Amino acid sequence: MSVQNSDKILSRKQRLQEKQRRQLAVVDTVDKAEAKVRKAEVELALAVAEAVQVFGNEQAASEGLEMPVEAIQRFLGIAQDEATGAEIADRS
Repeated sequence: MSVQNSDKILSRKQRLQEKQRRQLAVVDTVDKAEAKVRKAEVELALAVAEAVQVFGNEQAASEGLEMPVEAIQRFLGIAQDEATGAEIADRS
């Protein structure tokens, strides 16, 4: 009976390890997807910042891009954060 009990425990342990492995794979996939979203958001923010320069101001860019001024301002903040981060990285 001891051997049979040991087999059940091992099997249970293996099932738990496999479940944990799948959970970690899902977390890894989500992390990668979030990184891609963040990269795309930064690229969009930089494009919006460039559009503001081309249009001359936030209001004109808002009308030209058909985007709310609040969204323009949010993207400008992201672009500014990115520029600040790049400056800090260059100093290091």
